[in-house]
Amino acid sequence: MEEAYWLKWKTNAGGSYWESWGSGPFGGYYGELEGDDVESSSKDSDEEELKHLKANQTFLLWEMCNLTNINKNLTEQIETMKKTWNEQNVSRAQWSIDEYCRKENNKRQCVSCQKGWLQSQSSCYSVNNAEPPRQRTWEEAREDCRGKSSDLTVVGNEAEKTFVKDKSWANDRIKGYWIGLRAEEGKWKWIDGSDLTNQAWIQQPAATDGQCVTSLQNQEWKSVRCNETNAWICEKKALSV
Repeated sequence: MEEAYWLKWKTNAGGSYWESWGSGPFGGYYGELEGDDVESSSKDSDEEELKHLKANQTFLLWEMCNLTNINKNLTEQIETMKKTWNEQNVSRAQWSIDEYCRKENNKRQCVSCQKGWLQSQSSCYSVNNAEPPRQRTWEEAREDCRGKSSDLTVVGNEAEKTFVKDKSWANDRIKGYWIGLRAEEGKWKWIDGSDLTNQAWIQQPAATDGQCVTSLQNQEWKSVRCNETNAWICEKKALSV
């Protein structure tokens, strides 16, 4: 139970005295206390309070020291990250220069697409004509494209469709190239979220979830299971040079 007590200095014809009531160090009764008793108790309480204050001061000093060390470590980590980030930016910039502005005969010639990519209109295409066992599922192919700062190709018009189809090189080990079109909730959707507007572009008009689309030279687009493995085509925007 919480301790509580009250003291009051009283003076009457009989003299002066401390009156106390309630519960606590003086509690459990109603009566009188001499001034010396109260002074002694107050002194003990002050000493105890001073002891607690010193302990709190020691703890706060330790906390401050600990926070100072944490701040120092975080500052060092931030500086290391900044240095690494700057080095990566320089490395990335140099990579871009080397990829898009190749040096020949001590002169640099800049192009819109990096080495190994094909340009058509305002896009660059990477034709990954992988044969088994290096072929990939639709998701794996998309992951590969993303690792090249691109994505599976999204076809926007007949001219682009013809280009992609012509570059979907066929042989007896490649049965199709993944493009960025798949069935979602009963609709054919591109990876940019848009719907397929020309249903005549695909042989199977019914969009069944779990189906993705492949392109192949001299054939129309075909719907196959997304977990099958095929070659794939990546696309990204061409640079303006």
